[in-house]
Amino acid sequence: MLKRLQGNSRAQLWVGLLLGIAFGFLLQKGGVTNYDVIIGQLLWRDFTVVKIMLTAVIVGTIGVHALKSLGLADLHPKPGSVGMTVIGGLIFGVGFGVLGYCPGTVAGAIAQGELDALVGAVGILIGAGLFAAVYHRLQPGILSRGSFGDLTLPRLFRVNHWVVVVPVVIVLVGLLAWIESAGL
Repeated sequence: MLKRLQGNSRAQLWVGLLLGIAFGFLLQKGGVTNYDVIIGQLLWRDFTVVKIMLTAVIVGTIGVHALKSLGLADLHPKPGSVGMTVIGGLIFGVGFGVLGYCPGTVAGAIAQGELDALVGAVGILIGAGLFAAVYHRLQPGILSRGSFGDLTLPRLFRVNHWVVVVPVVIVLVGLLAWIESAGL
């Protein structure tokens, strides 16, 4: 089924739209489209965002690698670099700190009628446009510094991906359980 979906761009758009709506609904139900919850996370007072993100990472990690193991999906990691990570982290962090939303939560907040989120979404679009405009100037310099290519941990250690996935998932489940038991 997934292989057939690759060749059908119209179906891909519909699946993307439906998954995006479901994602936004779950973010809203989890409370992370609420500005106060996000600011609480940034101030280390409310760990709702971390708990939802850890849960998503755990489910996604297992799901993606299960699909890969069953031959239903192929992974094509994009090449990365320290420069890309630092610049991307700074842009994301400043925007997140100033606005109080990330790109996913801003869409959910707009859907529930938060006007400040609408202003933030306009800022995200302008920022993305500006970055796209200067990308060709940044790519040969700062963005390519410290390139590590499309390296993944299983490739680095030359092991089956489950040798990395299982311990990572165990650690993340343990972290999630600790956060919950600590009442954070």
